[in-house]
Amino acid sequence: MTNKLFKPPFKISRDVMERASKIKLVLFDVDGVLTDGRVILGNEDEYKAFDIKDGHGLRMLARHGITIGIITGRRSRAVERRAAELDIKHVHQGCKEKLPVYRKLLAELSITAEQTAYMGDDLMDLPVMLEVGLAVAVGDAHAFVQHHAHWTAPSPGGRGAARELAEAILYAQGTYDAEIRRYVNPGTRA
Repeated sequence: MTNKLFKPPFKISRDVMERASKIKLVLFDVDGVLTDGRVILGNEDEYKAFDIKDGHGLRMLARHGITIGIITGRRSRAVERRAAELDIKHVHQGCKEKLPVYRKLLAELSITAEQTAYMGDDLMDLPVMLEVGLAVAVGDAHAFVQHHAHWTAPSPGGRGAARELAEAILYAQGTYDAEIRRYVNPGTRA
């Protein structure tokens, strides 16, 4: 293992580190995971608030060769727009059942379940979470979802949980230092 100067500001168990070291594909639910779970309905549109830090975490993963995808039960132009901004190619909306979509995606990308992480917050996420190599719940996920997750991120959905997952994966794969060094020279102080 390489000498790691920088560490994420949260704890990660040895089991989660081992699971995260194998990840090549990270899938996210949207409502309650990439957003805080609130849906604001206007006359013509549905509005969602996405956390910029979460988006940056997804970009960090992509820079290190990790594929990002979305599987969500709702359909929203806001999700299409955010996915386009983050260059997420695998966006599946309106999925009443997420498991068939997940399995099809694994076959399409030639990736195993062990190489996949999924972040969810509610009961409809469990079928996928029970199959992936790294199942992650947001900090404010339903208690049953947290019980079945390998790890629960410290932050709530839409408020940094996705970023924490990104940092955990990068740390486990030995690329976290390189990512942090893009912004911080370890010999200087801010």
